[in-house]
Amino acid sequence: MLVEPEIPPNTGNIARTCAATETTLHLIEPLGFSVGDRYLRRAGVDYWHLVDVRIHKSWDAFPSSLKSPQNLHLFTSGAQASYIDTVFEPDDVLIFGRESVGLPNWLLDQYPDRQRKIPMRGAVRSLNLSNAVAIVVYEALRQQGFPGW
Repeated sequence: MLVEPEIPPNTGNIARTCAATETTLHLIEPLGFSVGDRYLRRAGVDYWHLVDVRIHKSWDAFPSSLKSPQNLHLFTSGAQASYIDTVFEPDDVLIFGRESVGLPNWLLDQYPDRQRKIPMRGAVRSLNLSNAVAIVVYEALRQQGFPGW
């Protein structure tokens, strides 16, 4: 899930990862681009027909059946827990924020014990969003034995 993504090529690259892994891509509005944006389409190459994309008007419009706290993992550089130490289950929702500021505080405040980070060395505080999503999606699938592969 991307909460208010801003940069079309990042979302396009994430869509490509979702196509390759048969993972649903949830987008929470407002989006910083149009879903018809040519940069978004170009980054997703010709795989858009393979992506299950679901756009939600807001966090509140995201299905409550998927918002079970034990199934949520919010990714933020300020988290104490690492994705490496996280056990991922098939119905988990991986939540990433805007490229410029990450997840909103109101969402982080709701789930303080569900926050995860990708460890980094040195002065770098964050990775490119599409890289971060790929790292975590593939780890979650690895833990589950790449079901159906």
